[in-house]
Amino acid sequence: MIRTVFFEDQKLKILDQSQLPMQLAYLTCASVEELATAIKTLKLRGAPLIGVAAAFGVAMAIADYDGPSHGLEAYFQRVKSLLASTRPTAVNLFWALERMEKVFLAKHSAHQKELALCLRNEAENMYAEDIKINQAIGEHGQALLNEDCNIMTVCNAGALATCGYGTALGVIRSAAIRNKIKRVWVCETRPVLQGSRLTVWELMHDKIPLTLITDSMAGYTMSLGKVDAVITGADRIAANGDTANKIGTYSLAVLARHNNIPFYIAAPLSTLDFSLSNGMQIPVEERNPEEIRQLQGIQLSLPDVDVFNPAFDVTPNQLITAIITEKGVIEKPFGSELKKLKQS
Repeated sequence: MIRTVFFEDQKLKILDQSQLPMQLAYLTCASVEELATAIKTLKLRGAPLIGVAAAFGVAMAIADYDGPSHGLEAYFQRVKSLLASTRPTAVNLFWALERMEKVFLAKHSAHQKELALCLRNEAENMYAEDIKINQAIGEHGQALLNEDCNIMTVCNAGALATCGYGTALGVIRSAAIRNKIKRVWVCETRPVLQGSRLTVWELMHDKIPLTLITDSMAGYTMSLGKVDAVITGADRIAANGDTANKIGTYSLAVLARHNNIPFYIAAPLSTLDFSLSNGMQIPVEERNPEEIRQLQGIQLSLPDVDVFNPAFDVTPNQLITAIITEKGVIEKPFGSELKKLKQS
């Protein structure tokens, strides 16, 4: 199994995804500031993984705190705010930080070392839970697929985006174990190329048949009858089922509807945000324009051209066939069904 984040010598080690697929390298984060920078610069990415890594970052920060005891709670809040500011769209990040805050508040009167250990244990629990959750998503999702299935996906919602196994790729992995996968069509996912760099690397590592295409080839590929289902991950799901995911997801959903192809979202329940009634309320991160003007330092356009670079888009629930979670497959009406599943 791919190790995406772990402790070594009291420092956090992360798989540097900016180096893939050419190099498998780990980056050492000796402080929460270094971790925050790694998240912002996409050295570590993927909604579930960001959440768990942030939890480890909180535990590391509290263990390293060397100020007065009366300042510890204020320091915790600064750490939490720093990590929360790294990626505004992925709700798993905020879910994880809130979970760590509950532990901090319950144990903050304990000795600092004991408190840090409690926080570290909670982060380890979240890590183990994430793997089990992904495997459950995979099991529920593969049941939706027939044999000799051709799947299309965008971005990377695999082991690299989680603590192991993956959400959308978890479904594909579970189906591949049962010899259901004929081919995976991988959209390259401009501008950062998570599909061509990361998803291709994972699928080839697992010897799952795949074909890489540019994002603009998706519709034509569907029209040729080469796609049986589209499966993507999610960074935030509103109460009505509207879903934010990597930019390009909405386009795939529209194309899938036009070509009568089922469109599935695979995500843990921690991705649900019941505080938002619909997808229009989801904050969408806009990233550095150089991601579009350049590719790995090579200028692709004029250096002063105006750029719009949203990292995510929102797919309305009407275009989603079903949402695959660790507790089962949710079908329409999403609002009432999501609420039932969350409370079960």
